[in-house]
Amino acid sequence: MGIAASDLNQHVIRPTLLYLGSQSVAAEALLLGVAACQSSLGAELDNYSGHGLYRISALHHQHLWNDHLAASPDLASRVRGLASQHAFLGAPHFELTVNLRYATAIAWLLIEHRCKVLPAADDLAAQALVWQQVFAPCRQPSEFVSAWQRCILKLASAA
Repeated sequence: MGIAASDLNQHVIRPTLLYLGSQSVAAEALLLGVAACQSSLGAELDNYSGHGLYRISALHHQHLWNDHLAASPDLASRVRGLASQHAFLGAPHFELTVNLRYATAIAWLLIEHRCKVLPAADDLAAQALVWQQVFAPCRQPSEFVSAWQRCILKLASAA
């Protein structure tokens, strides 16, 4: 069983986006959908395809730091501020599994780096295309919609 979507949004996604100066309902919805599709909202945090809530690969994580954050020292400092002081230096990719705010910041920056215009919060088909482009190019957009319905819509209607 993963994290309740409302709790994940309220306690992790929204505060992280606010911290980064990127909060919007569309960004929150997209990150919830990515977490639902990648890990069933945290029910499965690690496997061969990536680390943590958003299943970010070590390669994508490293490229984001080397190609994007290295060129933006202020942003890099803010993101680094979310990571554990000592653990990050020894095992930076492990931070994606154990630190939800750090993982959310990295997931958001991967999206922001590749997607210039966010789809509307209620446009699951368009969100699915962003998810596919950024996180899962070999998977089908219908998987995103199914995960959203299974993990977010179903849980929200049961509450």
